[in-house]
Amino acid sequence: MKLLSQGDPPPFELFNGQGRAPVMLFCDHASRFIPASLGQLGLSGDDLARHIACDIGAADITRHMALRLDAPAVLCNYSRLIIDCNRLLRDPTLIPPTSDGSAIPGNAALSAADRQERLDAIYVPYHRAVEDLAETMRGRHGVAAVLAIHSCTDRMNGQFRPWEIGICWEGDDRVATPVMAALRALGSISVGDNQPYGLVTGEDCSLPIHGMRRGWPHLQVEFRQDLIATEAAAQKWADILLDALRPTLDRSDLYQARFYDQTT
Repeated sequence: MKLLSQGDPPPFELFNGQGRAPVMLFCDHASRFIPASLGQLGLSGDDLARHIACDIGAADITRHMALRLDAPAVLCNYSRLIIDCNRLLRDPTLIPPTSDGSAIPGNAALSAADRQERLDAIYVPYHRAVEDLAETMRGRHGVAAVLAIHSCTDRMNGQFRPWEIGICWEGDDRVATPVMAALRALGSISVGDNQPYGLVTGEDCSLPIHGMRRGWPHLQVEFRQDLIATEAAAQKWADILLDALRPTLDRSDLYQARFYDQTT
């Protein structure tokens, strides 16, 4: 049986593709959708509603920001449990056998052919779409800013995470530092500096490949999921980030390729 059938969505969504701003967004974990051929990976509906299946609220934030910025965005249309598009091919969590304490029966004992089918059907087309968009942006603008949108659970391994928004960066802080300063200046938001996750070349896949290797200004963001579980709440937090971002994105000197040594 083929992984994807005629009724399944395409591997990615290109949203607001004609956006005119020198900014592009992508969302690796936008959807919890699992094709019928995988039988929900042997999971219950409760598990599929959890953060392990997708980045709750991240798709709403991505689309709202894309419209407000007049920028294009690419969103993955399949669950991270099928294949995690923010992982390198060698990463053991690319197709996770477990996630936050839940076994994923449909990912146990996969054949090489099964693994390749997931790569061919979802992972490769999604990354090709992000790369194609980046090349389109190069043609339009020369250099673009790249925003990677994620969300994270408020609890992991029984520990509460106090950060309401996490700003993730490595080496190049052209966007991260002013955005964190603007958010902290509000006086009411707990901002994580590479918390609860950092941006790590060699672990994260998408932003290093599609943004950092070009030397483009970039930012990876983690919103706390309990704060963005509805569309209205997601849009509220998207606007908070947008207000912090705009002064930096409006600077013409931001749009230069710069390369940073990640080993120091």
